Amino acid sequence: MSVSTYKEPEVNLALALDHGLTEEEYQMILDRLGRTPTFTELGVYSVMWSEHCSYKNSIIELKKLPREGEHLLVGAGEENAGLVDIGEGMGCAFKIESHNHPSAIEPYEGAATGVGGIHRDIFTMGARPVASLNSLRFGDLKNPRVRYLLDGVVRGIGDYGNSFGIPVIGGEVCFDEAYEGNPLVNAMSIGLVKEGETVSAISEGIGNPVIIVGASTGRDGIHGATFASEEISEESEAKRPSVQVGDPFTEKLLLEASLEVLKTGAVVGMQDMGAAGIACSTSEMTAKGGQGMKIDLDKVPAREDGMTAYELLLSESQERMLIVAEKGREQEVIDVYEKWDLHGVVIGEVVDTQNVTYWKEGEVKADIPAEHLVLGGGAPQYVRETRKPAYIDEVQNYDLSKVTHPDNHEKIIGDLLNSPNVASKRWVHEQYDTTVRTNTVTPPGASDSGVIRIKGTNRGLVAKTDCNGRYVYLNPRRGGQIAVIESARNVVCSGGKPMAITNCLNFGNPYKPEVYWTFKEALGGMGEACRALNTPVTGGNVSFYNENPEGAIFPSPIIGMLGLIDDVEKHTTTPGFKEEGEIVMYIGAPRKGLGGSEYLKVVHDLTAGDAPELNIDFEVKLQDSLLEAIRSGYITAAHDISDGGLAITLSEMAIFGKKGANIDLSDIEGDLHEILYSEAQSGVVITVKGSDAKKVSEHFSSRGVPATQIGSVGGNTLSIYNVINSDVKVLSEVYENTIPALMAAK
Repeated sequence: MSVSTYKEPEVNLALALDHGLTEEEYQMILDRLGRTPTFTELGVYSVMWSEHCSYKNSIIELKKLPREGEHLLVGAGEENAGLVDIGEGMGCAFKIESHNHPSAIEPYEGAATGVGGIHRDIFTMGARPVASLNSLRFGDLKNPRVRYLLDGVVRGIGDYGNSFGIPVIGGEVCFDEAYEGNPLVNAMSIGLVKEGETVSAISEGIGNPVIIVGASTGRDGIHGATFASEEISEESEAKRPSVQVGDPFTEKLLLEASLEVLKTGAVVGMQDMGAAGIACSTSEMTAKGGQGMKIDLDKVPAREDGMTAYELLLSESQERMLIVAEKGREQEVIDVYEKWDLHGVVIGEVVDTQNVTYWKEGEVKADIPAEHLVLGGGAPQYVRETRKPAYIDEVQNYDLSKVTHPDNHEKIIGDLLNSPNVASKRWVHEQYDTTVRTNTVTPPGASDSGVIRIKGTNRGLVAKTDCNGRYVYLNPRRGGQIAVIESARNVVCSGGKPMAITNCLNFGNPYKPEVYWTFKEALGGMGEACRALNTPVTGGNVSFYNENPEGAIFPSPIIGMLGLIDDVEKHTTTPGFKEEGEIVMYIGAPRKGLGGSEYLKVVHDLTAGDAPELNIDFEVKLQDSLLEAIRSGYITAAHDISDGGLAITLSEMAIFGKKGANIDLSDIEGDLHEILYSEAQSGVVITVKGSDAKKVSEHFSSRGVPATQIGSVGGNTLSIYNVINSDVKVLSEVYENTIPALMAAK
């Protein structure tokens, strides 16, 4: 069907509802325009007012998070990504985003385009991506569908990232039935830029040309933002066209061309085309600059014949950008992109209005005030009804004293190491290029955080993604605190000073009062922890509607923590045991409570009790004193206590170092099962040289942090107290073979 014979449907309430708008929102559109919108305008409103683009159910709560700090170069939400000052005339741009719904339907392309989109957010600001991380959640690996999803997602991340040439330096993969049918695929990108070389997503300068650059526009991804703003159902499979298709080689060309074009000085503003495509980039740039755009959609390079204005505006075809250039210098911009075999086409100009006006075939197809459309502007903002879920009191009051604990601790450790949540993720990260560009100091699996050197300096960036959804499910506020606290502790254990966070907030349907209560509580906890650690929130992503017919996921506010290390050669710390005879020490809080632990889940099939204990003030003292000790050169290894408790922390240190240890826990008070398997926060195992043990003990004691010598490194056996005596090679085989064996199952 040609465009000339295409007849647009009549716009009415029924059509608006079909587009995902509410009756109230449709009436808002009528009132604001003073008329019935055109079909194209309805499409633009529907995607821009979707949860994915407008954050209409979260923006008010997000503004309560700490958004200011001494290192921030831009405020939260002001640009495509956060930007922090890392010294020596450099800034670091970083952000994390979700691609959950597309990955649930088409895991390979969903994950691949998620990686591509987050990297574009970084180089849109003028920063070169230098590292990536991810955070993944899946159901039970014994389920063939889950194995299919994991395989597709990991290949998608690997193929796109490897081809694009950016190393994966860290991440996490977790498994629980709560994510069955609704996996979480969160991708994080980190980039570097010199001070003064950043660019803003802005439209200004009357008469300045608007240029679309990169790939051509097709019909893939239309209404992808709307698709991401609804629950997954049996009908979702029919929405495969909403999943975009990525091309990492085109993205690599787009990266190099975009960084080169910024050096010409001809660029006024630049914006990535992600969710909602041209509709989003034009309206966001206009709203920020206060000067409108007139766009001729006939000039947009189209991949398919007969594309309508509606399709061209809403397409989420990948590897495209929008540029506002200085008038008279448009050819300089076009020449750069053509040199890289990419489109560079003037499709409009900046005009003296505050509207975005879209023309096609000589007709105005849409004319909308940009302020109506954008996040934090005229888009709707809601505070939803809240209600504490009934299950919380039930699970927190579960009487764990009635649980009969087995005494075969060697079997327990074997079972925990055999849990996909604890086991090695080598099967995953070996599919990623972790060392491309040669700046990686510690790749995935080699440290508590990923570390890359900042080329030309002694300094390094430290990054970690973290969240335990089980904790947030049991106690949303404390779970939100722990997500921030643990990501920071991991950064410190690697020798870095935590600076700021980005977040990806994965929750269920916000219209359900129980879900929204959980969301608000988790954000409250995150804010408390960020203020205590002085790690402001630079931005991120909200992903609601993570539900399937069986129910919602565990609430999962994924934290991407960024830190700075002063000397990567001297102060990067890894967790493996190093030298025979070194002293093993436990520093931190008492090991109390089994609530929410991997032990309870694996051994007793229980998700119950309260989230692990946490004293935020004590945690701050622990992290500060540990970082000081690392920078003083006393610490030879450090590993925080998390999934599986102290027993698994010690086992992993032995596995990583290929050395045993003789551990005596008689000086640590408490029940043996809690000492070994509690996931109470604020606990770290370190090793030091024997000659430094007294100084290190005094260092921590003087800062109010207990430090207890619990043994020494040596031999080929991990001996813990008088209950565990395991060969390190046997532990390693279980740890390394679990996920490969499950993935090989038919």
